[in-house]
Amino acid sequence: MASRGPEKSVSDIFHSMEFGPATPSSAAAKAWLERHSWSLGLFVDGKFVCPPGRQTSTVTDAAGSGSVCSTVCAADEDLVAAVAAASSAFKVWSGLTCPQRARLLHRLGGGLQRHAQCLAELCEMTQCPSPGSALVRLTQYYRGWAQLRDTLLPGWSPLGVCAVAVVASDDCSLLSIFLKVLPALAMGNTVIVKPGARAAPPTLLLACIFGEAGLPAGVLNVVMGQGVLPGVKVAQIPEINYVWYSGSAKEAKVLLKETAGFCAPISLSLSSGAVCPFIVFDSADVDSAVDTVMDMAFGKNTEWHWLLCVQESIWDGFVARLKVRIAGRKCLPLQSEDDRCAVDTAVQEAQQQGAEVIQPCTAPLSSCLYPPTVLLGVAPSCLSVVSPPPGPILPVLSFRTAAEGVTLGNHTPHGQAASVWTEDLTLALETARSLCVGSVWVNSNSVLDPALTISGAKESGNCTDGGREGLFQFLRPSVTPPLPPSSPLSLDYSQFGSNMSGPSIPEGDRGDADTSRSFPRSYPQLVGGQQSSADSGCSMQIVAPGGGVLALCPSSGRKDVRNAVEAALKVQPGWSRRSAAECSRVLCSLAESLELKGCDMAAALSAQTGLSKEEAQQEVELSVSRLFDWAAHCEMYGGGVQALPQSGTALCLPEPLGVIGAVLPDARPLLSLVSLLGAAIAAGNSVVMVPSEKSPLPALEFIQVLQASDIPGGVVSILTGQRDHLTQALANHSVIQAVWYCGGQEGAQYLQQACSEPLKRLWVQGSDSLWDLCEVALLEELSVQAVRWKTVWIPTA
Repeated sequence: MASRGPEKSVSDIFHSMEFGPATPSSAAAKAWLERHSWSLGLFVDGKFVCPPGRQTSTVTDAAGSGSVCSTVCAADEDLVAAVAAASSAFKVWSGLTCPQRARLLHRLGGGLQRHAQCLAELCEMTQCPSPGSALVRLTQYYRGWAQLRDTLLPGWSPLGVCAVAVVASDDCSLLSIFLKVLPALAMGNTVIVKPGARAAPPTLLLACIFGEAGLPAGVLNVVMGQGVLPGVKVAQIPEINYVWYSGSAKEAKVLLKETAGFCAPISLSLSSGAVCPFIVFDSADVDSAVDTVMDMAFGKNTEWHWLLCVQESIWDGFVARLKVRIAGRKCLPLQSEDDRCAVDTAVQEAQQQGAEVIQPCTAPLSSCLYPPTVLLGVAPSCLSVVSPPPGPILPVLSFRTAAEGVTLGNHTPHGQAASVWTEDLTLALETARSLCVGSVWVNSNSVLDPALTISGAKESGNCTDGGREGLFQFLRPSVTPPLPPSSPLSLDYSQFGSNMSGPSIPEGDRGDADTSRSFPRSYPQLVGGQQSSADSGCSMQIVAPGGGVLALCPSSGRKDVRNAVEAALKVQPGWSRRSAAECSRVLCSLAESLELKGCDMAAALSAQTGLSKEEAQQEVELSVSRLFDWAAHCEMYGGGVQALPQSGTALCLPEPLGVIGAVLPDARPLLSLVSLLGAAIAAGNSVVMVPSEKSPLPALEFIQVLQASDIPGGVVSILTGQRDHLTQALANHSVIQAVWYCGGQEGAQYLQQACSEPLKRLWVQGSDSLWDLCEVALLEELSVQAVRWKTVWIPTA
């Protein structure tokens, strides 16, 4: 509200448009904190607990000078108690019917509306922004999924007998935390939350509101602690079934490495400090674009950094408007003096590289305040573009063509979101499809809703949130048992897969025609659509169940993996652009080729695995049927238009990951191969497959099937050799976007720590009975692993 002092008239206020002094009330929040003596304990088993002798942490106010309250830091025994409470409560919570859980979430929405004032005041005091209306919208949306879970998601069950762990860093918003908590609860799981320092008081208040709504004790537990260490300790508890982390990439790598070997899968949302492109074309409404980018870059709450890209033809007019909008703005607060030094360094570097610096006022000599700063004409390699410091900095780059604008937008290592400004709808959609980000807002920004399915891209994480697809991370196929608790093995990661042991035979002259008959057949591998031997020139023996040598196969190594990935990378963009109908036709041709070669495949299966002819023929028939399933799936899984409360249109689009590495199991060598191959290529990916080291013969025979089909060369490569050695090569290749692993515990543990740098999606499957299932849930699980989701928001008013 504007100031009403006599020194200013209404006309003055109207022309200056200044904000008046804010005098927010905080009576409700202070009353709640006073009831807890300004010291908040852990929330375990439905009540606050303050164990003696625990360390405490102080939550400071916005200025950093005063104390809001103190929180208790959990010890190891407190974490174990929280897991025990969640495990006990799971029996009660999962035993409720879907309508009963939905009814409770409905009551929770009413509780949030009643206590909205207290929650808003507490968020303001702790500088943890979270609009109450957004939380109410979350409860409304997931109430519907809780009501219809069994109807719309048949064949799926909660994760297991314990809990989902939600671990957040200090800069993670309350809304981001409960975007994980509420769907986990709606699907029937229990939850343990470790919030950041500023989000801890509002999270504890929400836990109280949950209890008031009737949530059974132990279903939601809140523990606190400093840094990522408490989250690591929670994730290391064997009973935890799933871990989600939001924060910095540095802490995420620590979490992945320290929890390798525990069965819980870990999803990462690394939005902290993400750089998001703001692309303005010459067909845009320039005034609206300038106003929006100024609010986003220099607003009160800036969660991301923005990179402004302006087309050259409107550069001069856009810059002139920027200078007008930034004039008169005041300095903005920084978190610390260290941030001030980092901002100064980035600005000086940009100046040295020729950038023009625009600031509305002079920066104080010694203070945690800094003026809004626009860097015009900054170099794309500058620190303020690639890895900007936490501060009010807006780098501005120019581009000539639309393709160049997309290149600049994809230049950043993050893939969180982008804002595209143009009145040309065709240009907007083409740009949105070309940007490697999770959300694209056309002529708008920051449109968020739980109905929108969004996946992280590049270094922004590997999890999928929102919509129907975001629920699968909290579910498992009902026909598969929960993962049993496990402990990490003693494993030397530096030596994993480095020993090339086992029988190998140099390939060379095999003698005359008569003596060559005494040698087993030597099979080639498939790389880039061509049959070839291993780069090492060595072969491995394929041994029958009885001990005899059936054949020889190439002993592939790191160089073969590089060749296969290079070939896959060349052909994958073209394959992903093919229509769903064309992909379906190609998969049908692959199924028909397999059916024609069914007798040879059955013979290879029988010789390799010891199955009877009838059992081998049955696996071939199941494999043919599975390929036809994937062919039909191509045209049934194309995304769509999502209805939202806002006025506009949201397109939810599945996109291929790129190049996938798949390590196949020993069980069902043919059926598992076609199941994973179909999932990968039906979504538009290319795949490098490593068959079972024990039973590679069916995969080698399948190479003839592939070459008789219409699949372009390079989309599928098959490399044989030692599983651990090839697994290591796949995990360390920077181009591969995901690894599917169906092997032993040692390989799974290695991948859990190796796929953190560079960050890859990891899917580990240890159930041998999974491949025989014809459940829809199996196809859905594999489909979820093969795509990432992008949302394009187009306003209509």
